[in-house]
Amino acid sequence: MASAAEQLASNFNFAALAKAEELKKRIWFTLAALIIYRFGTYIPIPGIDAVELSRLVQQQSSGILGFVNSLSGGALGRMAVFALNIMPYISAAIIIQLMTTVSPHLQQLKKEGESGRKKINQYTRYGTVILAALQAYGIAVGLEAQGNIVHDPGWFFRFSTVVTLTGGTVFLMWLGEQITQRGVGNGISLIIYAGIVAELPVAIAQLLELGRTGQLSTFAIIGIIVMALAVIAFIVFMERAQRRIPIQYPRRQQGNRLYQGQSSHLPLKINTAGVIPPIFASSLLLVPITVANFMQGQGPEWLTYITTLLGRGQPLFLFLYGALVFFFAFFYTAIMFDPKEVADNLKKHGGFIPGIRPGQKTAEYIDHVLTRVTTIGAIYLVAVSLLPEFLTAYAGVPFYFGGTSLLIVVSVTMDTVAQVQGHLLAQQYEGLVKKTKLRGRGKR
Repeated sequence: MASAAEQLASNFNFAALAKAEELKKRIWFTLAALIIYRFGTYIPIPGIDAVELSRLVQQQSSGILGFVNSLSGGALGRMAVFALNIMPYISAAIIIQLMTTVSPHLQQLKKEGESGRKKINQYTRYGTVILAALQAYGIAVGLEAQGNIVHDPGWFFRFSTVVTLTGGTVFLMWLGEQITQRGVGNGISLIIYAGIVAELPVAIAQLLELGRTGQLSTFAIIGIIVMALAVIAFIVFMERAQRRIPIQYPRRQQGNRLYQGQSSHLPLKINTAGVIPPIFASSLLLVPITVANFMQGQGPEWLTYITTLLGRGQPLFLFLYGALVFFFAFFYTAIMFDPKEVADNLKKHGGFIPGIRPGQKTAEYIDHVLTRVTTIGAIYLVAVSLLPEFLTAYAGVPFYFGGTSLLIVVSVTMDTVAQVQGHLLAQQYEGLVKKTKLRGRGKR
């Protein structure tokens, strides 16, 4: 049976959206912020030969570098001010979260609530600036090593590149936070979402061009489209799938009234981590692969060897990418969901799982179920993330808008729509409360 919220959500229409003034302001703010982001992906850093850069990007677009370029909406290929996109922020968040598990100071901050969260976010911002500066310097040195790309190589070019790219990343970090606070949806996810969607028309045009020139048959193009639709349906099914643990609340008496026991459930999503594991994995693999790709042929032999092993479809790349996605699926779930805390809250409010003793036994049972569910979710994430790699490397399908990109697009779309429905639902409740108050005044 659908819940009351789902029943109200099914009745939403454009008339209800037109009346939601606060929601319309949030939507317009979000669209304006994303447009500003897209403009920034076309502003190149100074001192770059665009023609030579385009040639280099086409030669070295394999593997994770091409994927990250698609996440940035082509900004990395154009070496725009937003070339680093939001990846340094994500890498800094990974490092801070890893340190939270081993640092007593960060663990204490995490327990302090809102004030501690603000301090942790501040540490993440500092880490973002440091990582962005290091990556920007590596890119500047790598571009100089190519010879013809940089007009006037030297320390001035390196300094200007570091300042420009770091400033672009910090601005995107601030813009994402503004979208989260004043717009609709998660700002960081929407920035990545906008970059992927912006490259979709180009990818479709390239696919159709291959069909026109005869490099791909009509049946192959139809098969790719059907496969993409099937992957979208599969992602939607898995993102909505959950394991419901039954919760029972005993009878309770307040004054002279006796309330009957209530039944509820504890929902455990198959994919609690969402799109975070693939993004985390790609951001970690980006640093060594970027350096190796830009220094190919110029540096030591081991860099060339690493570049070969981490190319698209290579076993080492597939193994590392899949292993990192699997690990972060468990790691992020462990951070976001604490079975012991849930068990303590159930015990505090008198709830219990039928057949399970409250307290430690309940925590162990929830942890056992969560581990099994997360295993399924991690396998699903690995399969979806590696799907485009296998198709490109072994099936010869030159269409990169595959599993991970579809996962990000579908997940962010579902989360954003859910937030829009939440705002509309809150507006409907406010309207009902106002009508009730007016009727009460009329009776009096």
